[in-house]
Amino acid sequence: LLFLFFSLLKPETAAVLKRTVEALMERGAVVRNLENLGERALPYRISRHKERHRRGGYFLVDFEGPPSIVSTMMDHLGRDIDVIRRAFLKHPVSKKEECSGIIPVSYEDKLIDKKK
Repeated sequence: LLFLFFSLLKPETAAVLKRTVEALMERGAVVRNLENLGERALPYRISRHKERHRRGGYFLVDFEGPPSIVSTMMDHLGRDIDVIRRAFLKHPVSKKEECSGIIPVSYEDKLIDKKK
């Protein structure tokens, strides 16, 4: 799963990210990557926690975990006053290549080739 949320750019941004990652790990998730996408203008004005927001910091948290995490994390982040918007996106699972195994080598052929 990929997790995207917008946070206010305040000195507390690092604390928000730490709280979020700790909450994910407490619920059994494995955090793979944390990426700062930078500060941007929001697509529209968002009123959240009795404030109006026009700009926000975008962060991408790549994690793996059980699907049951989504609803509990939505509640958790909805109560966090530093989070303006949160969204969960399912990451497409890449197909893993299966090992075809070890190809047997004919040692007789190798010995005959060396003698020539």
